[in-house]
Amino acid sequence: MASHRRPKQPSRTRVTVLTTAAAAAVALSSQAANAAPSEKPSKDEVKTKVDKLYEEAEKATEKYNGAKEKQEKLQKEISTIQDNVARGQEELNELRDGLGSMASAQYRSGGIDPSLQLFLSADPDNYLDKASTLDQLSGQQVEALKKIQEKQRDLAQQRSEASEKLKDLSATRTELGKKKKEVQSKLSSAQKLLNTLTAQEKAALQAEEQRATRTSERQVLSGKSTPASGRAAAAFAAAQSKLGTPYVYGATGPSSFDCSGLTSWAYAQAGVGIPRTSEAQTGAGTRISSMSQLQVGDLVFFFNDLHHVGLYAGNGQVLHAPRTGTVVRYESMSTIGGPFMFGVRV
Repeated sequence: MASHRRPKQPSRTRVTVLTTAAAAAVALSSQAANAAPSEKPSKDEVKTKVDKLYEEAEKATEKYNGAKEKQEKLQKEISTIQDNVARGQEELNELRDGLGSMASAQYRSGGIDPSLQLFLSADPDNYLDKASTLDQLSGQQVEALKKIQEKQRDLAQQRSEASEKLKDLSATRTELGKKKKEVQSKLSSAQKLLNTLTAQEKAALQAEEQRATRTSERQVLSGKSTPASGRAAAAFAAAQSKLGTPYVYGATGPSSFDCSGLTSWAYAQAGVGIPRTSEAQTGAGTRISSMSQLQVGDLVFFFNDLHHVGLYAGNGQVLHAPRTGTVVRYESMSTIGGPFMFGVRV
């Protein structure tokens, strides 16, 4: 006989849970359907965010420049030490050969002095510390042993120094890689933001920058500021010859520059060597606290952490390499984006 049992009814708890879930799903669907699309940031909002990212990228760039400079310096120092060690080892070998010749002469004349024999078969580092040994050697042998001992200690010290510098170099390379990634990340984020603008908005931003540059050029040409010195004038003229040259982070010219790359290159053309990074360049000369005392060619520094530098162009203008996407140009010191901190007269 077929079964006529009624199907089991869902419990009240289960019905309540299912009903609540269904209601929530309907509510969410309704909200999604009625929600207004997120507003696209305006051109000015994008510019503000991009400028901030470029500022952060420039900070990282100066740290990158410092690490790169340190790496190059360490590589030169290590190379010099290694060359010195190689020459020192050759000299040590010659000293040992000379002592070996003494031993051969002694052998031919009746046998090797026991103390000399001991030296030739072991490391002599502490050998001379035993006064009794010195009494058994001739003056010539003692002098030879002292030279060998001195050379060995010198080589050991240089090898230790090279080892420490190699560790420092490895850490510096790691830091360099991190800063490079940080710069690239900031620039990539900035580019993504710029890509959200329409062609018309991008053209408008470019036109604004061009108008500002032309205004600064007129201010420079109408100014009557004199150069701080002959070398400041030469450095400023060199920088002027690079107007329109693209900004590239880490670049020191002559076909592209970052901010401190331009200033260090310009002064190099005037025969003056100044440090590579903006922070280090603050110690390149006499500090000028007041903007009214600045003269053409003075280094001018911006932002509290001094991560941006340019050359004073007169009449409140600066000649500098601003940031990625721009070129070497004149700009009002009031629109740099960070406060003027002080100038330095080289």
